[in-house]
Amino acid sequence: MSSITTLQSYFGFTRIPFGRDIPPQALAQHPGHREAVARIEWCIDQRRMGVITGEVGAGKTVAARAALARLEPSRHQIIYIPDPTIGIRGIHSAIVTALGATPSFFSGALSAQSASLLAGELDERSRLPVIVIDEAHLLGNEELEALRMLTNVSMDTESHFALILLGQPTLRRRLKLAVLAALDQRIGTRFTIGGMALEDTNDYIKGHISFAGRTDTLFSEDAITAIHQASRGYPRTINNLALSALMASYSATKNIVDQSAAQSAITESSE
Repeated sequence: MSSITTLQSYFGFTRIPFGRDIPPQALAQHPGHREAVARIEWCIDQRRMGVITGEVGAGKTVAARAALARLEPSRHQIIYIPDPTIGIRGIHSAIVTALGATPSFFSGALSAQSASLLAGELDERSRLPVIVIDEAHLLGNEELEALRMLTNVSMDTESHFALILLGQPTLRRRLKLAVLAALDQRIGTRFTIGGMALEDTNDYIKGHISFAGRTDTLFSEDAITAIHQASRGYPRTINNLALSALMASYSATKNIVDQSAAQSAITESSE
């Protein structure tokens, strides 16, 4: 029996909490998450470009998933690009492939092909393309400028697609560089997801535990406070620390995750 299965059995979970596969709508949502989702939905509705930034583990991708999950598949074509280091040719190829065509061999023709297909998807099939580029802080200036040109094909008339850039705070700072001024002016909304407040961390942990099948108190207030302070309220770190604290409690044959178990998880994570 694996340690995860043993943990699930020991605490009486119907599923393991703090995993990445839990639907965003199943958990208590903190204000930063709700705001990010609202901004993304606005960008899609207005066919604009949006920039959502935050530290590693702040929940940018989760917010995007939550917003995209609400879209009608018959009216939207989602194009998700998880790794922008494939370069602008790779990005154009991903767009063309997602829209059902074979990417052109020549780079110049490929750029025109992706622009044409994006327009055709909306005009001919009545489906709005929604391009989401994760880890967008890894995009170079050349790639960012190429994305601006992609939004520029309609001679400043209404856009044929929505573009969402998700990245670390360096992305927001880079967009303020003079060389990227033209792109910066095209951004319809920008938002930075910060860490959760203690109250939100408390609701977040309890939400995970409830989703896993336990409605009673499993984490002490001191444990939650310790995890909150160590994680700075960032969901991914909370997940890692909370799961490690559960393991520490199991190892100590405790039925409650107390401050000692939380501190053990925090110490282990810093080694």
